[in-house]
Formats: sequence, C-alpha cells, structure tokens
Amino acid sequence: MAATGTSELPEDYDRASELRAFDESKAGVKGLVDAGVSQVPRIFIQPPEKKRANSNTHFDFPVIDLQGMDTDRIQRNRIVEKLREASETWGFFNVVNHGIPVTVMEEMLNGVRRFYEQDTELKKEFYTRDVSKKLVYNSNFDLYTAKAASWRDTFYCLMAPHPPGSQDLPAACRDILMEYKDQVMKLGLRLLELMSEALGLNPSHLKDMDCAEGLAILCHYYPACPQPELTLGTGFHTDNDFLTVLLQDQIGGLQVLHQDQWVDVPPMPGALVINVGDLLQLITNDKFKSVEHRVLANHIGPRLSIACFFSTSVQPSSKLYGPIKELVSDENPAKYRETTVSDYVAHFQEKGLEGSTALQHLRL
Repeated sequence: MAATGTSELPEDYDRASELRAFDESKAGVKGLVDAGVSQVPRIFIQPPEKKRANSNTHFDFPVIDLQGMDTDRIQRNRIVEKLREASETWGFFNVVNHGIPVTVMEEMLNGVRRFYEQDTELKKEFYTRDVSKKLVYNSNFDLYTAKAASWRDTFYCLMAPHPPGSQDLPAACRDILMEYKDQVMKLGLRLLELMSEALGLNPSHLKDMDCAEGLAILCHYYPACPQPELTLGTGFHTDNDFLTVLLQDQIGGLQVLHQDQWVDVPPMPGALVINVGDLLQLITNDKFKSVEHRVLANHIGPRLSIACFFSTSVQPSSKLYGPIKELVSDENPAKYRETTVSDYVAHFQEKGLEGSTALQHLRL
C-alpha cells in the first residue's frame, strides 16, 4: 500500500480494497503515522495536476481589526468598508481584536489535540460515516468518491440550533466545545451585522434570514507527512455554508486561490480566519465571493485547525434561499435558483470536495 514516489499506479492496484482496509481500521491518518509509514499510501497520491503548484507570496493577505466596532461610528464605517472590499475581492480575511479570549482559543486547540492523541480504542467509539450521529469522527467524508484521499482526520458536530448533550461529546474536549461554540456564535452574529451593512442592508438583515441559525464545528488533525509533495492536507474546495470562522495553529499550510495564484494564509497569533461560504455568495448574487482554498501536507505536524461553519448543514429544512431581493435589479438580475440549505449540502457531499463549485448546478 506504499507509494513508489510516482503518480503512476500499477494496473492491478485494487483501490477499493485499500480504501476499505484504511476505513475499517478506524485509526485514520494518525494511525498510519503511529504505525511508522515512511511512504504515502497509494490512496492518498494526488493526480499530477492537483499536486502542489508554486504559491505566490507577494500579496498582502487582508487583516481587519475589529477594535472599536461597537463604540466608534467612524471606525465602524472603516471596518465595514475593509470587510466589503475583502469579501468582494478575496473572500477571505483575518480578524484581530475579535473578542474571543486567547486562552479560550488555546484550550480549544488543546482539546482537539487531546481527542486525537488519546487511546485509539477510545476514539474508535466515535468513528462513523453516519452523519446523523451527534458527533462524527472519520477520515475524509468523501473517502470513497474522491480521486485521492487527503492527509487529515476530522471530527464534526452540529452545535446549533439543537446542540448535543454533554454526554454525546468526547470527554477530552466536551467543556471547551460548549464554551467555544458560545464565543463563536457571538462573533458570527457581529460579523453578519457588519456584512449586512457592507451590502447596504439593515444591520440585522442576514441574521433575520437565519444565516446564523446553525453552527457546525469541524476539528481537523493533519499529521506530519513523510512525502508531502505527493498529497494534500485538504484538496481545493469552497465551503458549503454562509460563513466560516477558522482557528488554526501556527504551523501554516492553508492557501487561497487569488488572481489564479495560490496565496499562503499566514498564521497570525490571536487572529481568526474568516471566509465567505457558497450560500453567502448565492444570497448576495455574487457580490461576495466564496473562494477555493486548500491545505498543503507538511513534513511538520500535527497541524490543528477548527472550522466553524454557519449552516444548519444536513438538518431537514424547508426555508428557501435565493439572491436577496434588494441586491437584484433589471441591470443585475438573479444569478441563482433558490435552494434549501439541506439540499445544497446534500448536493455538495454527493459531488465530493474537489472540482467545480457546487453552486454551478444552481446558476441560472
């Protein structure tokens, strides 16, 4: 199951069997590393066109300081303008002075590390591909459909609108998950206010549309990789939500596609990475951009990150979302059909992580 250092695979390569064996181990990528693999298994080798291309570092990644947003109207207007520009041109930005204490962020990272580095048999109790479970831990949600697996493990829980009971969460990170959820929800509501103003709408517009009704937390663990040039931590994709709030450690590896070039998102102590999701691009009728991004594999690790998705995800929903009427005109007609969040997420998961944006099937 080891790579030969090339993307050419033998004709007798039984990919399905190797995927099943990896999945049934319930040990994830971390299990491979713990077992001492010195070469990347074949199921992780990316096609030549997907391997790391040269990244460009001459761009200045946007950083928005939220200090004074609630106390200084002039400063708030400046923040709104910076946020509008970043959401229209990058789809990504860092925020500082966002109100979440550094101690809480550090404990959230530590809690995720405790989960992944506990005894494998304890972790296996949570390993599943049943997305209706309160907590879903596995490696690669699209393991059986992607052209190549990514070098990461993930656990996921839907924390709003119906949070799990504490007994449904792992003891290793139970308390901090609940606290971090409350902190991120507060920040998300403030960001949606600023984004509403940036769109020329009432500050409560996006909140009143229930863009913050749901919150899913995805906790990623990227082990050190023996041959990072052959695989990726996460393949290129967009996010299937309204808004993502990302906490990452200081290792780095996240890149965004900007002006057709991969640009590093530099780790910044105390900062959070914010990005526009597909559903926000849809309701803003392409004014705000949901941008492709990826995570490189690395000799150094593990890298930890916590992505908070503002979305009700796969929960059944009947509410339809389409372009906001105030943003549509004869000169700028609606570009998308309406969809429910659950239908969109289901299509996204069926399509798999990589490839063209899942928004394409809704485009008019």
